[in-house]
Amino acid sequence: MKLSLLLFSAGAFLTSAAPLPPAPPVPKPVVKALSRVRPDDVKAHIQYLADDKLRGRKPGTPGYQMAVDYVTSQLKSFGVQPAGEDGGFTQRVRLRRATAQPTPTIRYQPVAGSLPLPAAEIHLYPHPEQASAQLPATGLAFAGYGISAPDQGYDDYQGLDVKGKVVVIVRGAPRRFPSTVAAASQDQTLLVQTAAQHGAVGVLFASPRPAPASAAASRPLSTTSVLGADGKVAAARGFISGSGVNMTGTLSAAGLQALLLNAATDTARVLSSLRQGQPAPVALRGTLEASWQSTYQDFDSYNVVGKITGSDATLRNEYVVHSAHLDHLGVAAPVQGDSIYNGAHDNASGVASVLEIARLYSRLKQKPKRSILLVLQTGEELGLLGSAYFAARPTVPKTALVADVNTDMPTIIAPLLSVVPLGARHSSLAQPVEEAARYLGLTVEEDPEPDQNRFIRSDQYSFVAQGIPALHIKYGNRTPDGKNNLSEQVQKWRALTYHKPQDDINGTFDFEAGKKYVQLNFLIGYLVAQNPQRPTWNPGDFFGQRFAQQR
Repeated sequence: MKLSLLLFSAGAFLTSAAPLPPAPPVPKPVVKALSRVRPDDVKAHIQYLADDKLRGRKPGTPGYQMAVDYVTSQLKSFGVQPAGEDGGFTQRVRLRRATAQPTPTIRYQPVAGSLPLPAAEIHLYPHPEQASAQLPATGLAFAGYGISAPDQGYDDYQGLDVKGKVVVIVRGAPRRFPSTVAAASQDQTLLVQTAAQHGAVGVLFASPRPAPASAAASRPLSTTSVLGADGKVAAARGFISGSGVNMTGTLSAAGLQALLLNAATDTARVLSSLRQGQPAPVALRGTLEASWQSTYQDFDSYNVVGKITGSDATLRNEYVVHSAHLDHLGVAAPVQGDSIYNGAHDNASGVASVLEIARLYSRLKQKPKRSILLVLQTGEELGLLGSAYFAARPTVPKTALVADVNTDMPTIIAPLLSVVPLGARHSSLAQPVEEAARYLGLTVEEDPEPDQNRFIRSDQYSFVAQGIPALHIKYGNRTPDGKNNLSEQVQKWRALTYHKPQDDINGTFDFEAGKKYVQLNFLIGYLVAQNPQRPTWNPGDFFGQRFAQQR
């Protein structure tokens, strides 16, 4: 059987994708290699990585190191070359767990005749670079959702002076935004970056409605970031070293209401405007100052990086990445008497897929034109930290990375008949996805759960943030009985299993579906690696415009 690239001129999924030149048919040796993928091999990897002896693969623990050693030995056995640091398979990721001390000094100085703001309404995140941090008295401004997207016809900062001020925002996005754009617009790091670009020195994420009493007691007071060799933060969620934004925190619904009332408006009026897609900037009255302490716990974890050198003398200097996160949650609160969060589906199954992709390549005498990087990342559960560090500081030239095909919890609990390629429609990657799916008899669908924001919640987004086209294959809705309700089945399964100790090898698995994921992701990467043209962002695409300058 052979696979030829088709050119499409219509179809909802590909209407915005830039067409690529036809690639050669898949050679017979590739077809033969695909036929040799074995469900039992997928199972064996999951069985080891989700074993109790690995203790949930939490970064910085012996169990995580056992996972590193296992995937390294597997890559070596497939003839994969080391592509980490210092000639090895690993890239060191220096992690810092920062915790804010419980006695910050926070002072809000209202103007005459305005309401006070109790310090208890504000909770500060730790500063990951300064154990003792200060914010001198500064003004405040409300910037709606904190989004500046002129290309979407929307800007919360238009006409609002926030230079040298603390910006107050509520999380959300205009309803008319496409789902992936809305999700990305709410990314905490992008919100901080946007505030910094407008000259802000602090950001408070405000709650639009009162939180339950139990939630107030469990406010996040700790963060984890990645340190560079210079001791500065190299990757974090919601903190950008040197950006000028040195204070971030949360503001209660009562605190937001007080600030808005002091500015002669109120929460209901402001939120109503935002829901209607109208920015509602407000210059707030009074000043805020703060000082707070943070304590640190630093520890090492590792990304694993292997390379398969391409066959073309020129294109071998470019790389297609196959990625999956290796970490999980470790040992935590017991559920039904079990406290080891094994992470069999999340994400031992994704790692198994990447390892079997490596085995596929090992069986090919003629490698694809471009080189392949196999990257198993740490710190996904901590906020995509390992992938953020690798994508920003890869062990090969960053400009040589052409695409990322990520695998995160493929959810192999039922036959795989259709797929949702998260992120692919933003770039020319849509076409190799469609071709590979057709070859395997799969249909391509739109995301059945766009409100889950999965495109920005997994490691492919770290590559997107560096301007690299990327995608993440998820299950579609098709089922053998024609009910086409797999999404509903997965939601029920997830409620019992996701991020719980019950996600172990004794749960529900369809290893034939695991085999198909391996074949599909391999074919997508292979087609990209064979094509003389690099993947490109679609003209005018939100992500291409936002992040292309990062290349």
